[in-house]
Amino acid sequence: MDVSTFYALFSATCFTLVGLWWNVVQGHGEWLRVPTLRRIVGGVYLSFLLPALMGLFAQVGGTASPEIWRASFVVIAVVGCVSTLRLLAHSARDRASVHLALPQLGAAVVYLLIAVVGIAPDIADAVELRPIQAEAILLSLLVLLGHGLVWRFMAGEGRPDAAS
Repeated sequence: MDVSTFYALFSATCFTLVGLWWNVVQGHGEWLRVPTLRRIVGGVYLSFLLPALMGLFAQVGGTASPEIWRASFVVIAVVGCVSTLRLLAHSARDRASVHLALPQLGAAVVYLLIAVVGIAPDIADAVELRPIQAEAILLSLLVLLGHGLVWRFMAGEGRPDAAS
């Protein structure tokens, strides 16, 4: 696996998904006027933006300077985990977006694993991968969960405005 090529394509794809998501949101201005929906929309946005940023830092650090990508992955993963857990807490309090809770909880766990591998990269030896490869798999899972969030949200699950 050529990690440099993977992260270049991964990051570009994630930034494209951010742009596509904002095009969708732009056509639904009402989503930004309702606090519950605005939080969900922001959570979907972060599910593509944060992996894109991690992909950029992986390219900067690469295998030659792993401390760069490791530190950035830990910081960004902590931001992602905290943001996702806050979104889950708001959703539980608002009794909204229950259908989105499972992918969000999965994302929080993946963010946590990304941070753990960044802090203790030798853990990747357990699955016979280099740390940057293990992170690539985790980031792919994160984007997959982001797609799940988009699908459920666009299908009306968890959207108070779609409960008719």
